[in-house]
Amino acid sequence: MWRTRAAAACVICRSLANSSYGIKRKSPLQNLHLISRSIHHPYYPSSKFQRPPLRISIQLFSSLNRLPLRKTKLLNVKYGYQFHRNFWLARLASRLLKLRYLILGSAVGGGYTAKKTYDQWKDMMPDLDEYKWIVPDFIWELDEHIDFEKLIKAIPDADELAKLLPDFDKIGESFTSLKGFFSPGYNLVSEVIGASDLLLLLGSPGETAFRATDQGYDNDKQYKKVSDKEKVDQLQEELLRTQLKYQRMLERLEKENKELRKLVLQRDDKGIHQRKLKKSLIDMYSEVLDILSDYDASYNTQDHLPRVVVVGDQSAGKTSVLEMIAQARIFPRGSGEMMTRSPVKVTLSEGPHHVALFKDSSREFDLTKEEDLAALRHEIEIRMRNSVKEGCTVSTETISLSVKGPGLQRMVLVDLPGVISTVTSGMAPDTKETIFSISKAYMQNPNAIILCIQDGSVDAERSIVTDLVSQMDPQGKRTIFVLTKVDLAEKNVASPSRIQQIIEGKLFPMKALGYFAVVTGKGNSSESIESIKEYEEEFFQNSKLLKTCMLKAHQVTTKNLSLAVSDCFWKMVRESVEQQADAFKATRFNLETEWKNNYPRLRELDRNELFEKAKNEILDEVISLTQVTPKHWEEILQKTLWERVSTHVIENIYLPAAQTMNSGTFNTTVDIKLKQWTDKQLPNKAVEVAWETLQEEFSRFMTEQKGKEHDDIFDKLKQAVKEESIKRHKWNERAEDSLRVIQHNALEDRSISDKQQWDAAIHFMEETLQSRLKDTESVIEDMVGPDWKKRWLYWIGRTKEQNIRNETKNELEKLIKCNEEHAAYLANDEVTTVRKNLEARGITVDPCLIKDTWHQIYRRYFLKTALNHCNLCRRGFYYYQRHFVDSELECNDIVLFWRIQRMLAITANTLRQQLTNTEVRRLEKNVKEVLEDFAEDNEKKVKLLTGKRVQLAEDLKKVREIQEKLEAFIEALHQEK
Repeated sequence: MWRTRAAAACVICRSLANSSYGIKRKSPLQNLHLISRSIHHPYYPSSKFQRPPLRISIQLFSSLNRLPLRKTKLLNVKYGYQFHRNFWLARLASRLLKLRYLILGSAVGGGYTAKKTYDQWKDMMPDLDEYKWIVPDFIWELDEHIDFEKLIKAIPDADELAKLLPDFDKIGESFTSLKGFFSPGYNLVSEVIGASDLLLLLGSPGETAFRATDQGYDNDKQYKKVSDKEKVDQLQEELLRTQLKYQRMLERLEKENKELRKLVLQRDDKGIHQRKLKKSLIDMYSEVLDILSDYDASYNTQDHLPRVVVVGDQSAGKTSVLEMIAQARIFPRGSGEMMTRSPVKVTLSEGPHHVALFKDSSREFDLTKEEDLAALRHEIEIRMRNSVKEGCTVSTETISLSVKGPGLQRMVLVDLPGVISTVTSGMAPDTKETIFSISKAYMQNPNAIILCIQDGSVDAERSIVTDLVSQMDPQGKRTIFVLTKVDLAEKNVASPSRIQQIIEGKLFPMKALGYFAVVTGKGNSSESIESIKEYEEEFFQNSKLLKTCMLKAHQVTTKNLSLAVSDCFWKMVRESVEQQADAFKATRFNLETEWKNNYPRLRELDRNELFEKAKNEILDEVISLTQVTPKHWEEILQKTLWERVSTHVIENIYLPAAQTMNSGTFNTTVDIKLKQWTDKQLPNKAVEVAWETLQEEFSRFMTEQKGKEHDDIFDKLKQAVKEESIKRHKWNERAEDSLRVIQHNALEDRSISDKQQWDAAIHFMEETLQSRLKDTESVIEDMVGPDWKKRWLYWIGRTKEQNIRNETKNELEKLIKCNEEHAAYLANDEVTTVRKNLEARGITVDPCLIKDTWHQIYRRYFLKTALNHCNLCRRGFYYYQRHFVDSELECNDIVLFWRIQRMLAITANTLRQQLTNTEVRRLEKNVKEVLEDFAEDNEKKVKLLTGKRVQLAEDLKKVREIQEKLEAFIEALHQEK
């Protein structure tokens, strides 16, 4: 009976061994049942319970079913890896005979040797009582549940034996899944199992190794038959219980390992070891990617560095998967609406504290505190909205976020906006095409790992992203497929086989390296990560999909997913990073050669350095405004102001007053008109002149070339700074009021103190009148045409209208000669007389033409008369001091021009003081503010500092920086190996 039971156990264990745990080869010795081990292997010494040393390299974990497995060193053929022939009956008989000889030899050999060997092994082994639970209970109770007599009778018929036994192939696959599922502690568990087998073989005090007792024989008679289905269910339940035990043990080990690593990192963070911490490998790699995202690839240097690109249909669960991998609810959430509006690059790395921070910010968000999590989600949402341009729904600008924490898998993920099929109201019309273009731009990188997220709760036919992924990676060499919401799928899908087809890659028209099924919560945004993990583990423990072997253990949970993605990511990084470094090295050589040939005498200044140089030049030019001499300011201001007001003074003040009959009326008219002018127009006009003068001087300093030192690359920037500064500058409002008082007092003064001032006023009046006379002569010439000299010398004739005006002019000149004291306006009878005289000569003239011509003729006559009067007044200063008493000479017009001249000088001096003391400094302040704003606005700098030279220097600097960081990363990568 003992032999019968042993033979049956051997058959069962051979079935387990043939399943090979998912690997097509024979199982090693320590994985066989202890009875089968002693029967199968004749090399097992009978006198010494000592196994030959095994040379086994455990297969490392890889949850990607298409990744190349590492080579395993197999045992020698004699240790259990040879392929058996099917002469199983003869082999069984021979091994039963060998068992007999083994027992006989042991008995004859003497109990002394056996006891001595037993004591030696017992002393060598640790106390393994607490690890007995690792061996499943059904191994101990085989004799209670299996009818060995019937099995022995049925041994010749292999088909009938197979019907009685459970489907051990599926159980073997489950053991393979179990091995992959608990890979971190696989070596430890293997050692414990081997030690347990040895303990069972040697036995313990009070019981034998095989539990062959009469009581066991009596229990066999009381065995109750069960159906094949119940046996399979029972074995599967035992398998799941074993998996749970393994899982608890490994979770405990991982927790202890995490705590130890956290303590080590905290000690390093506090500087206990007094050493400077280096940047982590993943942080160095993330910096390279950040630089590459800003790099303008104008020289066909493409970014082919690996990233994990997360794509999926909208609301497929991309954000939830990322949060489970990051172990924190870091992304803003919405009910069915688009939340991811721009790519988000998340760098995961290990650290002592669970924190997050942005690339361009120093603030750390503590992910263990709910208020910091809410602030982080709000900040991400604000950055997404700010990155989206007006009239658009999504943006191509990347938001860079770093997440650190104990136990996080190191990788770089890029979360992309969800793929949509329909553009709804409120979206830009090109939203769908923009999302497709963004997704393709990231996925077309030949080294990018595509993490394809698919909602398992909806029909597979509604998927959009799978077609896009299959286009970008038709062979599936860099795609990992993730099926989310499996709990809803199992509950709602009528045919669970469709889920199995998806995970096996048979349903979707796409290929992938690995297929995973995950559960990311119950759809409640307030769920914590811990509660989601517990719910996911509980679901898969009770899931029929796992119990019926539709899903394998290593294909479920986000934990296994993160391990697999991290392994694939670093494998891709190691394979491609050196090639990318060589590409940038070649690009750097090309750019340096181009710079040497085109700009041999210039430094390689990038856009920021050029901006700083231009900023210093502009500030120097603004400061130079304060160095302008007061004389130069006053001359410019006085000249410009007179140019602006001279027409008003001559036409509206001097000419009307000069038409009066006596000096009293002249002075009264002048005083009234000057008062009105000062109250309403003059101060405002003076401020405008001063402001325009400041602008002109500022522009002159900004745009004037400095010889060889002038760099035309700054012209656009200087022009923009000048325009923006002038736009922001506002003149002091109180300056106009104070200026009005000063001008009014200056015009009220009539006292010319000396002859020099008198002569200066006469000179000023003569210049003004001569300028007006010249302008009037030009107007008359245009009206009547060229004179006889130009007609004869240049062969220029008069038009008909010019002939009419010329004849009219001649008639009007005769009228003035007849009456030199004529008034400024023609009477109606005089107009009629002139018209009739012209009609008598056959010239028809309009009265309006006569009046218009008279205005210019009289104006010329008046100006000539006034100039002659200036010559008479040169010696009139003596009469002025006597107030022109007892003199026929009156020079009130000279006094008027002196008053105007003095007002201009005082106004120019006042404005000069305001410019140098106040306005120039305020303008300098405005310039600094504008430059600071431009420095923060990168788009402005790119727009204003353009050209091949700038672009070449910019690319050269970035390529050098990328190459240096890549080389540092490669060196650190080799050191980590």
